[in-house]
Amino acid sequence: MKRIKSDQIILEDRLFDGYVYVESGIITDVTTEERPANEVFDMTGYYVSPGFIDIHTHGGGGYRFEGSTEEIVHGCNFHLKHGTTAICPTVSAAPFASMAASAQSIRAAMADPRVKGTILGVHMEGPYLSAKQAGAQCPTHITPPVEEDYLPFIKENADVIARWTYAPENDTDEKFVKTLQEYGIIASAGHTDAIYDDMRRAFENGCALVTHLYSCTSTVTRDHGFRRLGVIETAYLMDDLFVEIICDGKHLPPELIRLIYRIKGADRIALVTDSLALAGTEQTHGFMQDTEFIIEDGVCKLMDRSAFAGSIATTDRLVRVAVKEAGISLPDAVRMMTLTPARIMGLTNKGRLAVGMDADIAVFDEDIRVQAVFAKGEMIGIG
Repeated sequence: MKRIKSDQIILEDRLFDGYVYVESGIITDVTTEERPANEVFDMTGYYVSPGFIDIHTHGGGGYRFEGSTEEIVHGCNFHLKHGTTAICPTVSAAPFASMAASAQSIRAAMADPRVKGTILGVHMEGPYLSAKQAGAQCPTHITPPVEEDYLPFIKENADVIARWTYAPENDTDEKFVKTLQEYGIIASAGHTDAIYDDMRRAFENGCALVTHLYSCTSTVTRDHGFRRLGVIETAYLMDDLFVEIICDGKHLPPELIRLIYRIKGADRIALVTDSLALAGTEQTHGFMQDTEFIIEDGVCKLMDRSAFAGSIATTDRLVRVAVKEAGISLPDAVRMMTLTPARIMGLTNKGRLAVGMDADIAVFDEDIRVQAVFAKGEMIGIG
């Protein structure tokens, strides 16, 4: 039995002064009652939070999630030290054989005992995107959905594919999104030029999430004078549609973060890093698949500086930006980094400090600098 004490335990809607009890990797109680325990951790003065859940990241610590199993193991453990106890390694658009190889490496990492946190599965970000909204994705590899490619791949890898980002406007018969639903894969609209009707059809057929809202997502356009809603406006209009945002303080200004929060609320927003491999390193130049990028001003940029290419953020930074720059309450910022992504991913055992939940816990100071992490009840050194 482990006992974690704090006067600032972050519950779903409030701060709590008391104890979290953990046994066999599971939270057994959250209470004001002090009981005997084999291991005692006094975190008084620090915030005790559910472990962070990042459902969109390409790597970190110098390690690519599209690389070898060894790289994936080290990349996951890098993010763990910043509070990320559950993670979705992301694979960008590439030749399908390359994307399949990356998925196999992630499969192996999911079974590797060196990974101290939880790998939730692969996030496929491509190749079925919009060439007009490619962003840092390589246009050469972007195609409409091709059933003879995706169906065998899904049949072979459905157990490790957690989610798939695609452009709904190119799935004209909704066959791809229906296939994702059939195999239990979360469909997300991203890198898309969709209009409202495209999004409505996608939503009706199971697409419940928008990938990095405002980043490579369409807005209002005009067709012979008639205005058509884009993905951004559709996300605001559809109350049940989840959105993820890159809350690194670069991709979205604080005022825009506040606007999204005011309209969608913490229950429908997931904070994501969309971090590249160079997050947490001193390097300033790299590649995401075939796309070259540089790091300037605390963010990844395309070489011509025409657009961002991803972030160098970690999840603790996302919470810090949400609280310190966007003025969002700490419980709501934490909810967007824990419980909301858990609900998006269909996780009933993560995202809250409550009886029966996995003992995934992040401990941080008032500047939201992580001091300790528990993954499945085991304390992880972060030095």
